[in-house]
Amino acid sequence: MTAIRVAIVDDQQLVRMGLRMMLDAQPDIDVVAEAADGHEAVAVAAAGGIDVILMDVRMPGLDGIAATERISALEGAPRILVLTTFDLDEYAFAALRAGASGFLLKDARPPELLGAIRSVHAGDAALAPRVTARMIEQFMDAPAPADEAKIDVLTPREREILIAIGEGMSNDELAAHFFLSISTVKTHISRLLQKLDARDRVQLVILAYEAGLVGR
Repeated sequence: MTAIRVAIVDDQQLVRMGLRMMLDAQPDIDVVAEAADGHEAVAVAAAGGIDVILMDVRMPGLDGIAATERISALEGAPRILVLTTFDLDEYAFAALRAGASGFLLKDARPPELLGAIRSVHAGDAALAPRVTARMIEQFMDAPAPADEAKIDVLTPREREILIAIGEGMSNDELAAHFFLSISTVKTHISRLLQKLDARDRVQLVILAYEAGLVGR
């Protein structure tokens, strides 16, 4: 088994140390780099050899949101899992739109964090339940979009699956709901990613909300 190569980005050394101790104890995770601010994070990501970055939001110099945007623009960019102590919508939405594959609060339990790292490495989304609930509330209160042209390329079944993904269904739940095999579900998701030019599942969730398919 090839270990997931992780970089930890946080301006507090004690936080980095605590995360490193926890992650290095896992047989399938290897902490290969650390950074104390966004500028260092971008340099670490550009050097390559990283699968997942744990990214703090509030840091001096270049913050985690800006660093996430710059890193996501790199060719072969690693997945980014944003961690913060601040349970505020603006950070979650900004991080996800900047290209993060997940968003967790720092008070998440170790199993939740470890599961999130493995999920984003596998190409799935990892969203804290509180953040997901607030995302639903925000998009329900937002004005309806003026144009749905981006999703017009989808077949009716692909549109149904996109809605279900936006509502938070896992692959197993999608398979049961639509009476499909897991492999067929994965094929549908791959086509959605390609047609919508989305990097991963979390971007599909955002697109479903922005297109008005969910929460109306």
